[in-house]
This record gives sequence, structure tokens and C-alpha cells, in this order.
Amino acid sequence: MLEANGYEVVGELADGEGVVIAVEELNPEMVLLDVHLPDIDGFEVTRRLLDANGAAPQIVLISSHDFSDLDEAVAASGARGFVPKSEFSAEAISLLIK
Repeated sequence: MLEANGYEVVGELADGEGVVIAVEELNPEMVLLDVHLPDIDGFEVTRRLLDANGAAPQIVLISSHDFSDLDEAVAASGARGFVPKSEFSAEAISLLIK
């Protein structure tokens, strides 16, 4: 869906540690990051990416949970924004990163 709307997808990872390594290697402009990962959660990944040297990508968090369940954690995370999976679309992402 993202590629069909003009985004170039440069990687897909199954866990948070992989995301941290891939971002360092690929240097993407944006990271779409699930809050619930099998090893470390998306909030910790976000913290690590923002604390790393260099320019951090824009980070958009997603989850099957509603924003009201995670609002304080999202606000404190430093991520660009949050999109519930039920509302996920290229347009929702575009609104957050422009």
C-alpha cells in the first residue's frame, strides 16, 4: 500500500534490535514502527533511534490498540505521531510527516 502511494520501502524487520541496526545502515527518512515487537517495544526503539548520533528519521508508531490506550507513552516517546492499525493508510502517514 505504501509503495502504491509513492513511498519507497527500504526494509521490513521483525524485531526492535533489527530496526535499530537497519536504520543505522539504511538511513531512512521515516520509520513506521509497531509499538509491540517481540524483543523490545517500539517506544524503546524510538528512544534508541532518537538518542543515536546523526539525524534520526521521522518515526510514526502504529498499534492494534487505540491512541487512548497509549496516549501518554506516545506523547513522551518523541515519535512524530501515532496511527492505529484500524486507521492505517498512506494518507494518515502523510499527514503526520509533512
